[in-house]
Amino acid sequence: MVIWLVGLSGAGKTTIGREVYARWKAKAPNTVFIDGDEIRGIFRHEGEGAYTIAGRRVNSERISALCRWLDRQGINVVCSMLSIFEDHRAENRKSFSRYFEVYLDVSLEDLFARDSKGLYRDAREGRRPNVVGIDIPFSAPASPDLVLSNGNPPLDILQAATEILQRSGVLP
Repeated sequence: MVIWLVGLSGAGKTTIGREVYARWKAKAPNTVFIDGDEIRGIFRHEGEGAYTIAGRRVNSERISALCRWLDRQGINVVCSMLSIFEDHRAENRKSFSRYFEVYLDVSLEDLFARDSKGLYRDAREGRRPNVVGIDIPFSAPASPDLVLSNGNPPLDILQAATEILQRSGVLP
């Protein structure tokens, strides 16, 4: 099974995903955590062009392929990534043994306020191009299995992880 966490940078995908992973792995050791930024680093897919729409598509295709490969081997996956391509999400729904998509919905206003990496500030000031939600459009998933609002106040991480695991059928 693959639990796929989608949302803009700063939405809480990695933080919540790591908690989902830790709780699921305690129950099922055949569980892994995949983060879009970490995979980008592993494949050295950085620098010029990596964050363009084309570069993001390459990273998304690699991550989907990796998740399919793990899923075919009976390995559970918690994947957190921007996932801006609806066609990839639709293909995931068809190609994984079980797929549970979680959209972490956060307004740009809330993301600007919690911009710990300075990503949105730099994009708004023209110092950083190709930022999803600023100069690359982001469309919310068309049919996620679960939508969690992680605005202000932010979600309780333990409660969010529990809801994801229960709604996905991992926990009763």
